[in-house]
Amino acid sequence: MNAATALVQAQPWENPATTNDHQRYARCIQVSKRVRWDIDADVIRGRDFDYSHTFLPAGLSMVDALDFLDQDERRFLSQVQGRTYAYVFGLVERFIGAKMLQTSGQHWLGDQTALEALVRFSDEELKHQELFRRLEALMEARMPPGYVKVAEPNAVAGQVLQRRSWAVLGLISHIELFVQNHYEQSIAPQTELCPLWKDVFLFHWREESQHAILDELEWRAEYERIDDAEHDAAVDDLIALVGAVDGILQAQAEADCRYYLAACGREFDAEQSARIGDLLLRAYRWQYIVSGVQHPRFSKLLAEMTTPAQMQRIVAALAPILGA
Repeated sequence: MNAATALVQAQPWENPATTNDHQRYARCIQVSKRVRWDIDADVIRGRDFDYSHTFLPAGLSMVDALDFLDQDERRFLSQVQGRTYAYVFGLVERFIGAKMLQTSGQHWLGDQTALEALVRFSDEELKHQELFRRLEALMEARMPPGYVKVAEPNAVAGQVLQRRSWAVLGLISHIELFVQNHYEQSIAPQTELCPLWKDVFLFHWREESQHAILDELEWRAEYERIDDAEHDAAVDDLIALVGAVDGILQAQAEADCRYYLAACGREFDAEQSARIGDLLLRAYRWQYIVSGVQHPRFSKLLAEMTTPAQMQRIVAALAPILGA
């Protein structure tokens, strides 16, 4: 077991009935201090991306399903998806950081340990955004021209933050739980990935691990603050937010398909082009929606904070995405 794995495993999901919230905030601060890293000194270290290697592993990119692509073409498609993977994380971290700063106001005149934990969380999210901007500049310089980012971070954040806090915190919890699974189950075990790309998500994972604990604390706290009517409306907001995420994924999948077809270096027939587009959307929905919805911790939390009728509304809204 490596040091990073041991460190995160040492931070269990304590039962709030036996460990109070103050202690959980304090432990997140301890971990934050221990795993703190610097973009240049620890992550990039003067390196560039190695385009002879895969970026996003096949467990997330699903490229192996396209049997008409050769090895080089699959690798390039993994790099296109890897670029989008980094872009989307930078996009969502714009509203995550802003929301956690906003949420910290609940603790300004209260538990200062909780306040420090959320301020550190927000600081780390700002650093992650800077990291992903740096990565985009590196990829822009070396990858073929024509890549399109379909959503502007501030515009997306502005729309997200208009929704009720319970819904926004639920979306954030969903995102930061699937980050854990993606790294641990798909990225970490692979040895053929581009070293810089893999390191980016190793260091990202190290700080996101305690963020997921803080997300849960704040999501539960918001649930306790609101009444039944407000909560019922917040369930609709959560459904709307997932729908908005899916809209971005649909547009990005279309843009990435056009980019790949133009930059790949050979012609594809209509059926093959359609399969590439379908796979990109299926992969993006798996990465950013389905893998989070199916995360056992998220499922448990959501079930605890919804009525059967509310859960049925959520399931019905997700059915087209899960079915696809």
